[in-house]
Amino acid sequence: MVEPFFDYQFRLILIGDSTVGKSSLLKYFTDGKFAEVSDPTVGVDFFARFIEIKGNKRIKLQLWDTAGQERFRSITKSYYRNSVGALLVYDICNRASFEHIPRWMMEARRHIEPHQPVFVLVGCKLDLAQRGRREISSEEAKAFAEQHGMFTTETSAKTGLHVEEAFNAITQEIYSRIQSGEYKLEEGWDGIKAGFVRPNSNLDLHLIEAEPAKSPCC
Repeated sequence: MVEPFFDYQFRLILIGDSTVGKSSLLKYFTDGKFAEVSDPTVGVDFFARFIEIKGNKRIKLQLWDTAGQERFRSITKSYYRNSVGALLVYDICNRASFEHIPRWMMEARRHIEPHQPVFVLVGCKLDLAQRGRREISSEEAKAFAEQHGMFTTETSAKTGLHVEEAFNAITQEIYSRIQSGEYKLEEGWDGIKAGFVRPNSNLDLHLIEAEPAKSPCC
């Protein structure tokens, strides 16, 4: 007997200013742990995880964590092209990081074209915001998300609050667009790829895949 190892592979990129919490968000999502000390990302880091969404569909997520510093832009831009979606990440306690989100959106759209990316807006460091350090209200973030037709949530990589929700939301939206015919599998584009089957086994959907990162052009 065979069963799907995964039904689809989606390639996602996390973008936003430096130190907003992208790496910590991914660390909790893929490893279930909070990194007390996290060095700034140099260039791009790669993560992967299997999740299950509505309809019992198994999805493999390839996740690319990009550096927010300007000096790494020439490197990270090459990783946009084969992405189907982007998590727009800001720090709830840093207004400038939220004000820069439109610029990140514009950059992602420009490099992902002709494909239309799925965006979700993710506020990080909710645990600090709850201690009186909030600079962006949840109402302001929701208004921005509604204006641009995207899902939004506020997360804490320290407590894990709403981390799963952020990744599930973008994954479900991409799958819905496949179902509606808006997205199709395309030769030479790695944003969405078909899965494959393997002999039946007890698959741990929270397993972190330990395969090496592929270059953005492969």
